[in-house]
Order: sequence, then C-alpha cells, then structure tokens
Amino acid sequence: MPVELKVKIKEIIRRNYNVKSFRLEPPGDLDFKAGQFLSVQLKDDPRLKKYLSISSSPTEKCYLEFTKKLTESDFSKVLDDLKAGDQVTIQYPFGKFVLDESFSKIVFLSGGIGITPIRSICKYVVDKNLGNDIVLVYANRSVRDVVFKEDFDAMVKNYSNLKVAHVLCETEPGFKCTVGRINAQVIKNEVSDYRERKFYLCGPPQMVEAMCKLLLEELGIAKERVVTENFQGY
Repeated sequence: MPVELKVKIKEIIRRNYNVKSFRLEPPGDLDFKAGQFLSVQLKDDPRLKKYLSISSSPTEKCYLEFTKKLTESDFSKVLDDLKAGDQVTIQYPFGKFVLDESFSKIVFLSGGIGITPIRSICKYVVDKNLGNDIVLVYANRSVRDVVFKEDFDAMVKNYSNLKVAHVLCETEPGFKCTVGRINAQVIKNEVSDYRERKFYLCGPPQMVEAMCKLLLEELGIAKERVVTENFQGY
C-alpha cells in the first residue's frame, strides 16, 4: 500500500537545460520496485501535485530520486525554485511498469523524459548483475535533450549486456546516433533478435501509441510482450 510522507530535499542535480533531478532524504527503508512512480505535492497545496517516475534504483539506498522536465506549469515553476533542505510531501509506490526478471531479453523504447523509469530499471539490473540482455532505443530532438547520458555511458561500461542506441531528429558531429525517428527499420537495425524480446515503451502518449502500433502491426510482436507507460502532462 502506498504511504504518504513529508521528506526533505537532499540534493538537486541539473541534468540538462530543462530537466532537474531531486534527491530526497530516504524515508526509512526504500520500499519500491524499479520503474514505479510516486506523487509529489509542493507547499502542502493539492493544486501543486504531480505523479512522477522514480528515477533512482532501489539499490541506491542514500536517496529517493525523481526527475522532472521543467515547463511553464505552476508546478514546475514552484519546483524549480526549491532548494536543498526544503520539504515536499510524497506518496509512493505506484505503478506496474516493472521488470519481468524471468524474461532474459528486453528492449526499451523511450522518448524524452520517458527515460526516467527506464534509468531506474537499468540501474537496478546493472547493480544486481541480473544478466538480462537489454537494448535501449532512446529518441530525442537533439543531443541537448538527452537525459542521463553520463549514467548510461557508465552502465554500458560496467555491464556488457546493455546497449544504448540514440535516435535524434538533429545530427550532432561526433555523437553516434541514427537521424530521424524510431521506426521498424531502426528497430531491426539495432535489435536483430527483436522477435525474441519483451518490449517496454515509455514516453509521451502519442509516441507510446505509435510504437505500440509499430510493434504489433509492422513487426508482429505479440501483445503480451509489450508493456507500456504513458507520460501525461509534463
């Protein structure tokens, strides 16, 4: 059952020009599964409440982290002004976007800030050395929009069964990527054994819907091998 707690912000990390991670003092034992989400309420105001994915892994015991794309919303503006030591009210855990550890081969298809629960799951797999073979295909407009690049670079170095393939709308000299959007050919190129894998999709609803259709109709992936999470209203 989800619990509600007041917790202090321990540290704030800028991930790129419009994304920040907020690390919270651990509220006792961290009782969640990688990929789940929490609610965050600011200034005890129910109008300033959002559901956000947990971007840290249960293996990272020193904090509970959520990561937010900062927009012009009232919630984002108040969140952006918070400092270490300030308090927020959280409720957690929620959600079923969690790893099926029995499935050895996994593909994550993600766009933008949809990477947050995937970062949690991948970090958990790497830290636990679970052995799952993972391919992440991560779409963004440009390099400056990529979130957790350093984290994934480190994970790839430490875990030989993780591959990260970037797909960008804009080219970037010296940055290895496919230019364009995720389509059937990109998946075939990056995941040669895609028919043997379970797919996890996370991103804006339109992207998730398009990827689901692509997998089911163009690539013939069985519906039970597709797990989805939609990110409503950044």
